[in-house]
Amino acid sequence: MKSVWQLQEAKNQLSQVVEQALKHGTQTITRHGKPVVMVVAAGEYGQLKPRRKTVDVLRSCPAGLELEPVADVPRESVL
Repeated sequence: MKSVWQLQEAKNQLSQVVEQALKHGTQTITRHGKPVVMVVAAGEYGQLKPRRKTVDVLRSCPAGLELEPVADVPRESVL
């Protein structure tokens, strides 16, 4: 089972590269002998990618951003 592909070979056999990534894990694509791209199954990528915490998202907002509170009245519900 191959896990390292030269770029031209990967272009010609893309469906096989994808199949190998799904069945056997990450596939590496090289250009001029150096790794340049990794093909990773979506499920595996989701596990690798760190989730941002809400506080980090808020801290990354532009300085001076003003947010107004929403004063919506809750709808009535009959019990």
